[in-house]
Amino acid sequence: MINLEKLYECKPIFGFFAQQLTYPEKLDFHPSVMNQLLDPTDPAYEHVERFWNLMHDYSMEQIEEMYVQTFDFQKDSTLYMTYFKFEDTKERGQMLAKLKILYQMFGLDMPDNELSDYLPLMCEFIYAAEWQGYPQAERDFGVLISVIEDGTYHLLQSLDKGNSPYFHIMKALRETLKACIRQEAPDHELA
Repeated sequence: MINLEKLYECKPIFGFFAQQLTYPEKLDFHPSVMNQLLDPTDPAYEHVERFWNLMHDYSMEQIEEMYVQTFDFQKDSTLYMTYFKFEDTKERGQMLAKLKILYQMFGLDMPDNELSDYLPLMCEFIYAAEWQGYPQAERDFGVLISVIEDGTYHLLQSLDKGNSPYFHIMKALRETLKACIRQEAPDHELA
């Protein structure tokens, strides 16, 4: 189960993930972006720092080229999270519709030219949505998080194989999600 309170605390890092996973702009790599984003004890800190340092070894042109080569031309590293599981089947269409309805329930107007399983959009939604006090939020966000977990698992494998710096941002995203999962207490036997 998703821990909505913890997820709410993590909203700023999801804004960062959304920013870093969209087509790069120079301002995305300004030092102020990292100021006070994460505490060194945060589970994503090490991976975000590694990503940040690696990306600053490249010129802006190189970053733009790497982004396009990685996410636009590699079928195995698409940012569309349901593609890995469903490709272009009817089930994918149903999941896309379900995600779009979820966004609308929380007041997000999706861009007309984007699919609802686009990872930067999903991260932006977590960053922008206000779900506190909404009775169905745990169930609804559970669907969203499971789509992200499924898709990023495959994406992580592809990025690792390609030795991409984006591997580290994906690892950070997955570590953040993992920290937002409510750990169930083990059953204790009565003696």
